[in-house]
Amino acid sequence: MVFAIKFVFSNSKYIILAITIFASMLIGLLILSEYIFLEPYVVSHIPSGTELGFVLIVMISALSALVLPMNIFRIIMLQKSKQKMGGSILGSIIGAAAGACSCGPIGFAVISTFGSVGATATAFLTNYEIPIRIVAIGILTVTYFTTMKSLKTECKLNS
Repeated sequence: MVFAIKFVFSNSKYIILAITIFASMLIGLLILSEYIFLEPYVVSHIPSGTELGFVLIVMISALSALVLPMNIFRIIMLQKSKQKMGGSILGSIIGAAAGACSCGPIGFAVISTFGSVGATATAFLTNYEIPIRIVAIGILTVTYFTTMKSLKTECKLNS
């Protein structure tokens, strides 16, 4: 496993891509989850009792930054067989989207736009944001192991 990670990230463009994905997801999810405030100053605050949510956001960002460049590498290596490459990218996208489940200020726009359906959806996402993030981490972990297996077999990476 370590050999495949070293092989993929031996190219500096994948390292830059991973850093960009991690930073953008982390900052975006922290703003959406109201851990970072932009008005009137840029302030970060982790309220007591929400440390688990913060750690889960960091884990989702880190796993996405690991999995997405590996899948891009895999796509480049397997450009001819497009059927084999859809699952891992789909898992990465679902995992990343599930990590952004706490809407924060966006929830008010959803409520006013969709009425009671929006309020129900926002209440669901707010009440179950920790389990949804844990499921997202599970999806990203499965995607990671699937990608590692695929890199070893389809791309002929042997340690």
